[in-house]
Amino acid sequence: MPTALILGPYRFAFFAYDCDEPRHVHVTRDKSRAKFWLDPVELANNKGFNQKELNEVEHIVQDNVDELRRKWDDFCAAT
Repeated sequence: MPTALILGPYRFAFFAYDCDEPRHVHVTRDKSRAKFWLDPVELANNKGFNQKELNEVEHIVQDNVDELRRKWDDFCAAT
């Protein structure tokens, strides 16, 4: 699972076997994890993050969406 971005306690990453799905990013912190679609940015699922953290993570995804989309495209083109 290659890391696309680390900000604060959050790790943003992709799974190689997900490249056949629409662009998205997995976010982890400790035992919490969530998945956000990138086109448009939208929460796909959540396990463990409270609403305050989800809002914070969504803002991070929004602020970095162009970079995350580019990294998704580069990563999936190479797999």
